[in-house]
This record gives sequence, C-alpha cells and structure tokens, in this order.
Amino acid sequence: MKTYPIIRLLAASFLGFTALPLQAGISVSTDFEGGSAIIESIDTENRLVRFMPGGDPQRGWPCWWYLRVDGLPAGESMKLELHGSDKPARDNGENTGKPLSPDWAMPARATFSSDGETWSHSEPGTLEAAKITYEITGTGTPLWIAWGPPFTSRDTESLLIEAEKTLPRAAKAFELARSREGRPVRGLVVSEPSDGKAKRGVWIQARQHAWESGASWVARGFTEWLVSDDTDARWLRIHGEITIIPVMDVDNVATGNGGKEAAPRDHNRDWDEKPVHPEIAAAQERLLSLAGENRLAVFLDLHNPGANDARPFFFLGPPELLAESGRLNRERFLAASVKHIDGPLTLDPKPRVTGQGYHPLWKQISGQWVTEHGNPDTMAACLEAPWNTRHSTTDGYREVGRQLGRAVVELLQGQ
Repeated sequence: MKTYPIIRLLAASFLGFTALPLQAGISVSTDFEGGSAIIESIDTENRLVRFMPGGDPQRGWPCWWYLRVDGLPAGESMKLELHGSDKPARDNGENTGKPLSPDWAMPARATFSSDGETWSHSEPGTLEAAKITYEITGTGTPLWIAWGPPFTSRDTESLLIEAEKTLPRAAKAFELARSREGRPVRGLVVSEPSDGKAKRGVWIQARQHAWESGASWVARGFTEWLVSDDTDARWLRIHGEITIIPVMDVDNVATGNGGKEAAPRDHNRDWDEKPVHPEIAAAQERLLSLAGENRLAVFLDLHNPGANDARPFFFLGPPELLAESGRLNRERFLAASVKHIDGPLTLDPKPRVTGQGYHPLWKQISGQWVTEHGNPDTMAACLEAPWNTRHSTTDGYREVGRQLGRAVVELLQGQ
C-alpha cells in the first residue's frame, strides 16, 4: 500500500499581473482497507495516471482495483489509464503462466465516491486495445475510485448495527468464525419471536470471491428489505429463520486481493469434508444443523459473473442429482425469480448448469455441497449479478436483493 505524489504547476493572473507558479500536491494512494493498485507512471503535465490492478495472484485473480486521489481541486479533471495485470494468474487451482484477460478488470464505467460511502458511476471510459481511460473531475475532497462499489468489513458492521437497531427483537448479529488471518466473519440472523414452531431455514451468503463486490450490495438490499415493514418481509421473518453473511472471504477483501482461484483453495472450491477456511467449516456446521432438523429450505450464494454478462442469472447443479421435491422447488423458485427480478437488472430465465465441464472441483462448490447435504426439498443456487452495465450500481444491486427476497417468499408460501 503506497502513496504516489503528483506535483501540479499552475500559472494564475490577476489585473494583468502573473503570479509566481503555485505548487499543489495531488497524490494517489491505496493505504486503506481494500485498497489495491500498481501505479505504473504519473504524467504530471497531462495529469494522467497509468495503473494496473494490484493484488497477489496467489491470493486470487488480479482484477480488483481501488485507489484514492487526494488534492484534486473542485472542477478540475484528471485521467486514469487502466491496463490489465501483467502477472501470471491461476486457474483450476494451478498457475497458468500467463496474465488474466484484461476484460475482468475493465468495467465500462469506473465507480467513484467523494465520501467513501455513496458511490456513483463515471462517464464511460475510452477503451483502446488492452487499456481503458477514465476521466474524473475533482470535488475538492478526496476521491475514492474503484472497479465497482467497495463493500468491506466496515460496511458489514454498519449494516448489522442498523438491522439490529431497526428490529431489536428479531435481528441478531453474530460471528460465524475467525478467518485464517484472524479477522471476524460477521453475519446476521433474522427471525420474529414465535411460539416455538419450527421455522424454515434460509441462508444467504456473498463474496466467496473477494473482488465480486456487487454481491455484497445484493446481500445488503436483501437485508434492508428483510428488516423493513414490507408485508412479504414480515411474513418471511415470522415463518423463517434467515441467516445472512455479507462477506465470506474477509481476508482478501481487506487486503485488496481477488480471491477467485486463490491458493491453497478458492472459497467456492473449499466445500468438502475438510475445508481449509474456518468460515466454510462454520457455515457447513450450521447448514448441517438446519438440515438435521429437516428445515433447510433455501441456500443462495451471491456472486458477480464475467464482463460480457449483462443480465442476472442462476448457476445450478445438475437436475438429475435432485430428489423430485427438490426439482419441483427449483422450478418454482426459478419461475418466481423471473417474475420478481424484473428490472432494472432483469433476470435471464435460462439458468446455467455446473458440472464436470464447468470446473474440475465442481462437487466442492457451495451449491452442490448443500444439495448433497441438505434436505430432499432444499433449493440451492448461485445468483450472478452483472457488474458491467449502467445499472450495476449500489441501487441496482440492492433492488436485485429486494426482488430476490420476494422470490424466496413466493417459494415458501407455496409449500
């Protein structure tokens, strides 16, 4: 994590007199949670910063980037020229010996904020071969600029605090586990107090791949809807026990690494009998407990897909591995999702199926593990929310989360 200064020279005139050159410092830094970028060069005359995504390829695909610009005056602009990482990336658990395709790192629009909390899109960048250039206008305050809207452990904690404040009797924050590097993996359980009748278990988790920040914003939208006074949300709280984990791979989110295909194991390839990540083992224990009580109804793992995917879609395991009740619930859930996830990010009605052709470790992916260890009627799926559209914003993602909640309600009300 470094700070890179830019020296800017200004010539000012007043009543015909020219002032002496004025120096003002503009700096680019990544010394904050989630920060990640490699600064290649700084052109002070043209106010141009050339950079690449940061991150250690051993800790996941180097496609995430997140930096801060300090000292850019209000109304003045600078350009950020992004190149793809030149480091060899991993795939299928091995070093490929070649860089990751730059498409993964190059959204059409950069995401920026003047307060680190409210995020907006830049104007579309200019794409030329293997680089894209974004133009950013200063506000007179620090500017945070990123691949997508960041969501760190600090955001998780704020979300949990607000949920508990909104529904103190029904929403309870908890610690799922401590990560390999000792960071807390935090979550929320939401359920209205009841007369002891068994409730259907719903499990929502996000960010098994750290760079896929939009997934946490979908989880946030689901959470905000769940604790609201919406009629369907209240029904779900009364009849369900809902667990939400906004960030699973807290270590790579904190350190600005990609997470996907990380060594020794990608989080979403770690779902076997001996997971290396404590948070995966803890999730498995809780899910097995729900299944043992015959009440694991829904498992949803939230992700972001490839650069060219413009619509949300579901990844599902092979249907022939499901019990008849499980196939029926999946069909009903997909129909409900098509109905409710209707814009501005509109669900693709055709799901994609994982299997041997998708990844050699497909049986160690979360959804397939849950299918094998859940109840016969458990509905397990991975939702991919697109990151490279004009609606791939905090508002767009949160709306998908709210719509996803309504689809879950429709599924459970029909059982």
